[in-house]
Amino acid sequence: MDPPEGLPPATDSAGLDMSEQRVLDLGHRIYETVSIVWYRKDDMSIETTGAPPAHLTSTSYLVLGLIEREGPSTPYELKRHVAATIGHFWSFPHALLYKEPARLVELGLLTEEREADGRRRRLFTITGRGRAAIRAWLASPSQEPTELRDAGLLQLFFADLGSIGDRRALATAQLAIHRAALASYEDDQGGERRRHGSDPAARTVEHWRGVTLPMGLLYERAAVEFWEGVAAGARVDDAAEDRSRAEDDGARLAANLDSRAVGRED
Repeated sequence: MDPPEGLPPATDSAGLDMSEQRVLDLGHRIYETVSIVWYRKDDMSIETTGAPPAHLTSTSYLVLGLIEREGPSTPYELKRHVAATIGHFWSFPHALLYKEPARLVELGLLTEEREADGRRRRLFTITGRGRAAIRAWLASPSQEPTELRDAGLLQLFFADLGSIGDRRALATAQLAIHRAALASYEDDQGGERRRHGSDPAARTVEHWRGVTLPMGLLYERAAVEFWEGVAAGARVDDAAEDRSRAEDDGARLAANLDSRAVGRED
């Protein structure tokens, strides 16, 4: 109610006009309400903010992405999916696949159902918030450089401190590893072609997706070519070392013969 004419407006302890305070209070209540509103349609909740949550990690998105693509999954099923596909190009402790889903449930990105009896498996399902998080993440292209941890390359870097035989043995071992991986990827590629030929819609997480398998093939072919070059270089150096050793032996033999001949002349 307005104050009687001639009297100053009522104020609170902070000196604000009471009508102004009511407006501020109303504004805060509206802000707090809007900030937590979720619009639900066909069981899809959409958060009012679209940026990826800062508390989510690469493992978080990996779990959300697999469950979104494959449907409700147990941690064991997630581990099996990773071993068949993502594990070829993204290394991380697989124990996280048993911990991360529960954390995502607390964040409202997944829901959990546990079997009442039997094995009491934990089944996780993505929520609308989880789908929104995945889409926000995909809309923010990664700016991180590729990380490479290759034990073979590390040993090759220091190979000059060892013998040529060590370098040759390293190249032989690495060739066996990369040729086996290449053969496996080529088998996967053949399986993709056969499956797509009979059913174009048959795409499961058990096999590499068409967008990632080609990179695996390119990498392993390049690795095979690289280590073949290292092996060839080691063979050349080995042969050169043998020739040098033979020449040294020949020179020593010639020197011995010359000294004997001089001794007989004396």
